[in-house]
Amino acid sequence: MLPTKAGRAEIIAVNLSIRELRRLKAQFGGRRWRKLKGVGLVQFPNGEIRKAELHWYESHGIGRRKMKVKRVLD
Repeated sequence: MLPTKAGRAEIIAVNLSIRELRRLKAQFGGRRWRKLKGVGLVQFPNGEIRKAELHWYESHGIGRRKMKVKRVLD
């Protein structure tokens, strides 16, 4: 999976609301983590480019981490 663009991001959890918070801080560092969701174009391994709902974690100074496709929209 290779996301080409992710837009229209919406925060769905912040800090203590994130189940993986301890692992994110240990693996990447950072202080204030947020879990976000958005819609974007994704290129799959078979070459298809499709619109999908994406979820990822983000922290200031660290950037986007652990992006995953939740569902294909088209």
